[in-house]
Amino acid sequence: MPSIWGLISTSRSTARLKTMTNPLEIHSNSPFEIAKQAADQIREATGIETHDIALTLGSGWAKAADLIGEEVASVPAKDIIGFSAPVVEGHVASIRSIKLPSGKYALVLGARTHFYEGHGVRRVVHGVRTAAATGAKTMILTNGCGGIKETWKPGTPVLISDHINLTAASPLEGPTFIDLTDLYSKRLRELARTVDASLDEGVYAQFTGPHYETPAEVQMVKHMGGHLVGMSTALEAIAARQAGMEILGFSLMTNLAAGIQKTPLSHAEVLEAGREAEPRISALLAAIIKKI
Repeated sequence: MPSIWGLISTSRSTARLKTMTNPLEIHSNSPFEIAKQAADQIREATGIETHDIALTLGSGWAKAADLIGEEVASVPAKDIIGFSAPVVEGHVASIRSIKLPSGKYALVLGARTHFYEGHGVRRVVHGVRTAAATGAKTMILTNGCGGIKETWKPGTPVLISDHINLTAASPLEGPTFIDLTDLYSKRLRELARTVDASLDEGVYAQFTGPHYETPAEVQMVKHMGGHLVGMSTALEAIAARQAGMEILGFSLMTNLAAGIQKTPLSHAEVLEAGREAEPRISALLAAIIKKI
């Protein structure tokens, strides 16, 4: 039989575990209520009542936040309910409020949770739902990914025209039926081409990760009509559509996908391609945002 000190120690450990549990992982909690609480905390921390546009900046896109306008406030993501610091190198850990030249406000989410972290879909899409709760009507989702078209070179920005969700998961719970036709706004893609007419577009396939895709899986996506492969974005886009947001998706093709590229893939390669392309693609995204 355990001693009283053992029972006390176990009780304290359990209490600490409960304190550390993200509220989104408690199924009885409403993810929308937690997003509302997070939005209220962001309003209090930034002093901005309503944000108009939200951005999730993936690998290679982070500097866009410095080019789109004047920073009003920056909040550590871990200080906002439901968020945690990112675990992937190349992702920043803050939530920023930025005043655009138009007078609108942008919310920049630098705390993306990836599906492969194993925290559940609610946490993956919490940033999007929080952005919607702050009032944002436009969601810009960016990522770094592998490319299937051999004519694309590393460092090429590609507009997302549609996606293939290969995670076998959805952010929708219960009998919630959401139409995903024109999920990635044709209007916003056309607007982006007024800034750069050479922008190509493609279908993005989200895998679970964290391992890279096999050559056979890449060929499967190619035969399914896909052009880009990665580990984010699709689940977030579905949540954004549920929230009634208009979505612009952008991929930075950091490398050719497995089997198309003849050398082994590495995260260091992804980061390096992102660093090299960052000034150019960030300026491109900033110019597009000015037109939204």
